Amino acid sequence: MAHTRHDSMRRVLRREIAGTIGLLTDEQDFRAMRRYRTFAFDDHTTYLQQVEALLRTLAAQGRHTTVALFDPEEYAQYCSETGLEPDTPASRTRFTAELAATGPTVPYDGQPLDQLVPDLVDEAVRRATWEYATTLLARIGACATCGEDIGRAAFVHAAHLLTRVIDTAGTGDLQLVCSVSTVPETLVAVLRAEEQAEGARRLDESDALEFTTVLALGIATRSAGGVVMRTTAPETTDRVYGWRLRGDDLEPLTAAEVFDAYCTDVESGDLVSPESGVDYCVPPDLGDRGQGIGHTH
Repeated sequence: MAHTRHDSMRRVLRREIAGTIGLLTDEQDFRAMRRYRTFAFDDHTTYLQQVEALLRTLAAQGRHTTVALFDPEEYAQYCSETGLEPDTPASRTRFTAELAATGPTVPYDGQPLDQLVPDLVDEAVRRATWEYATTLLARIGACATCGEDIGRAAFVHAAHLLTRVIDTAGTGDLQLVCSVSTVPETLVAVLRAEEQAEGARRLDESDALEFTTVLALGIATRSAGGVVMRTTAPETTDRVYGWRLRGDDLEPLTAAEVFDAYCTDVESGDLVSPESGVDYCVPPDLGDRGQGIGHTH
């Protein structure tokens, strides 16, 4: 009787344990892992099917599971730095646990894998963008004239500009996109702000941090860039506004410039078909032109 009771208690405890699965999202990464003898799969499609079946089983058991992006190169480096033998399931498990604490993850909520994988890749890109922009900001250093930390000052000012942009919006949910032209590629950050009761808006803190960091990098390096904002509200036409990054300020775009900015792919430069029922508008001036970072670095 006591043995049965203990088994039941252990089953209850298993439902309290959160888990993480390291996922090989593309064929190239899958092939890289096949060099390990203890990696049991030889077909990527079958592997993905088995992962999805496992996720559904864990969810049916009431288990909370997150999915992390498993990178074979990072795994090999991790094993080299920690002295682990890479060709063992135990080492892969330890690396996955590390990913759960430090890497990009997406919670499994029953969504199909073909929806989860793009979300996971987007999260990895978002994390990489933030880390890259943060590193570049830190490397800029202090102003030779006044000793002010340029990156820190630019971040504070970018946060101020973001607040001003959101304050210009009317009712409804917002989607903001910040793009900054850097070498070797353009950095893009996306921020959504959902309208709550009494006009307040809820921001995802991680997305807001990334957005502010990318905007700050454009300010600190005097790079070309801009911000586009789309407002969506019930029973109204969506409106799109835009600002050009000029020095440490955001300058309103004309309606035609907003149309061009919104209907051009940031990375490829290709035209994107305009949506019907969307108004491209001149945004209000943000004002506070005296609130910049104060001097040209």
